[in-house]
Amino acid sequence: MISISDLRYTRPDGDFTLNIPTLEVASQSAMAVTGPSGSGKTTLLNLIAGILTPCSGHVQIGDTDISQLSESSRRAFRLNNIGLVFQSFELVEYLSVVENVLLPARISPALTLTNELKRRAHDLLVQAGLQRYVGRAVTQLSQGERQRVAICRALLTDPMLLLADEPTGNLDPAASHGTVGILLEQVWNHGATLVMVSHDHTLLNQFDSTIDFRSLPSGNTDIVSGPGDSGAA
Repeated sequence: MISISDLRYTRPDGDFTLNIPTLEVASQSAMAVTGPSGSGKTTLLNLIAGILTPCSGHVQIGDTDISQLSESSRRAFRLNNIGLVFQSFELVEYLSVVENVLLPARISPALTLTNELKRRAHDLLVQAGLQRYVGRAVTQLSQGERQRVAICRALLTDPMLLLADEPTGNLDPAASHGTVGILLEQVWNHGATLVMVSHDHTLLNQFDSTIDFRSLPSGNTDIVSGPGDSGAA
C-alpha cells in the first residue's frame, strides 16, 4: 500500500530534516507512529498525504507515486483515496455535525451527495455515539465529541488509506479504545490501511506494527520500527 524510498524532507527554515531510507506499510494493515513531540510524526503523515512534498525520494501509495504529482493532482488523489483525521480537527464551525461529516461530498467533484452517502454518515455517527448531535452545530460539542465527528468525516467514503494524527488525544481511556476500534474496524472489515500517530502506548498492541521516531542531536530524525508494540519507546 505505502512504499517510501530515499525520502528526505527539510523544513523551509532548515531547522529540521526527516530522512527515511525505506518504509513499507502493507495493505489492510494498521501501523502506529510514536515518539517525542517535534520528531516528525505529523510531517510523515503530511508527506504520505501529499500535503507536503519531499526534497528528494518517493512516496508511493498503491500504484501512484504521489510525490511526483502536481499540487492539484495530489489534492484530487487525497480527496478520493485518503481519509484524514487532523490534530486540530479542521471542522467547519458554522455547519452542523452531519454537514461536517458530509463535507467531502461538497468539495470533491468526484463525489455525489447521494442518499446512500447520507445513510453512511448517519451510521457512522451512531457508531461513534453521536446520534443525538446530528443536527447540532459543532461549536456545541466537547473536544472529544468534535474529534469523533472528524473521524466520521474521514471514514465517509470508505477510503483505502486512513491517516490519523493523535485521534485519541482529547479522549478518556475508554473513549480512546472505542475510537481506535472504529478506525481498526475499517481495516478489518473494509480493507483500509491505517497509519495513526499516538502518544498513548496502551493502544499500540492493537496495531500490526509500530514506528518509533527518535530525534537525534543533529536535528535529523531516524526511524526504528518493529512488529506490534516492540518499537515503542
